[in-house]
Amino acid sequence: MSTAIDRVNGRTVTEPRFDPVALAEADAIRARTEAETKAILVEAEGKAKAEQTLAAEEAEKQRIANERANMRLEKERADHQAHLAKKAAEKAKSDAEKERAEQAEAEREAGEAARAKEQQRTENLWKWGARGIYAVGLVIAAPVQFLAFWDEQRPFMVAAPALLEGLALVLACGAAWAVAHRRDVMPYRIGIMLGAAVAATINLWHGITDPAIGLNAGLIGAIASLGGPIVLMAYEHGIAQKADGIPSRRERRAARRAKSREDAAKAKARREKEDAEHAATAAKALAESRDREEQKRRDNDRKAAHDDVWKVADAMRSARGSLYVTEQIWADAWYRVTGSKVVGITPEIEAQSRAAQTRMKVATDVPIIGDFSQVSSQKEVRPKKDPDAPDGRRFNGGTPPRRTPGDTLPYTAVAKKQAALEQTRPTATKESK
Repeated sequence: MSTAIDRVNGRTVTEPRFDPVALAEADAIRARTEAETKAILVEAEGKAKAEQTLAAEEAEKQRIANERANMRLEKERADHQAHLAKKAAEKAKSDAEKERAEQAEAEREAGEAARAKEQQRTENLWKWGARGIYAVGLVIAAPVQFLAFWDEQRPFMVAAPALLEGLALVLACGAAWAVAHRRDVMPYRIGIMLGAAVAATINLWHGITDPAIGLNAGLIGAIASLGGPIVLMAYEHGIAQKADGIPSRRERRAARRAKSREDAAKAKARREKEDAEHAATAAKALAESRDREEQKRRDNDRKAAHDDVWKVADAMRSARGSLYVTEQIWADAWYRVTGSKVVGITPEIEAQSRAAQTRMKVATDVPIIGDFSQVSSQKEVRPKKDPDAPDGRRFNGGTPPRRTPGDTLPYTAVAKKQAALEQTRPTATKESK
């Protein structure tokens, strides 16, 4: 048994009824609230993930930047160390070369000093040896001449040996003066030899004729009279050649050998150059021969295949004064005859090519019809009208007939479904936002 309240405060109480509209609105509000809440959560989660991703990317970028900076620093450090090592190596090499140059210069100077010292020593030996020989010869020849010229009736003749031997000595001193002052030394040498010859003749004559002197003493005196001046003159001759810069026989022989080697090297280089020139000339002649053969083949081929163009090209060649039909002349003649700037293309070939290109463009640009077509009509297909049917505008002055329901074809089911989807899509998108 149930109890119901019929009146409250003088008003009749009615039972509550089910309102589907309010329920739908409440469900819609709840769904929208839940959707907005989820959107906010998704957006917050997306922002958090985006921030995390951004932070991770920034950290990765910073790490890469730091790594690149470290790599750049290591590269610069390595380059600097390599530069220092290169500088050290160059300095060590320069120091070694400088040390070797200084050592070579020191060795050269030491060698020159030793050579100069040896030359000075040998020159002193030669000088004092020549003077010693002259003195010994004077000691031997003078007594012989004193014995030869001694006469108690004429004591003044004792000065004759001094005259004869002193003549050669004084002329030898004159020859040394001439060498030192770079004068002509030949007259002094002639005087030396004449004085020495006279003294040697006197010594030899008195040795043969005077028993008190004897042949041996006379012969030795003659040799002494000639030997001393000859040795001294040979010494002065060497000094004169050295002062005048006249090369010795050894130096002349070495110069001839060096000149012979230089001439042989020049002759070899000249032969090699001539051989290279001959080889280059032969190669050039062979290349020219091949070019002529190739040009002849090309001319014959063009003349046989394109006689009309060849006549024009040959006329242009003759007018331009060219030896043969060049590629430029052939291109100009081809253009003049065929009108094409591309050699080998004729109007027929160009027309055929363009027709083929047109067919290819048509085949590639037309739409696909059939099951694989990407575009289909949104209207239903209406059967074609009978071509013999009367025109509805024939008897109304050309005015189109009045449209009535059913004249327009309805949309297909697929088009209706697509339209419904496109109509609901903006609403859903707006609600999701």
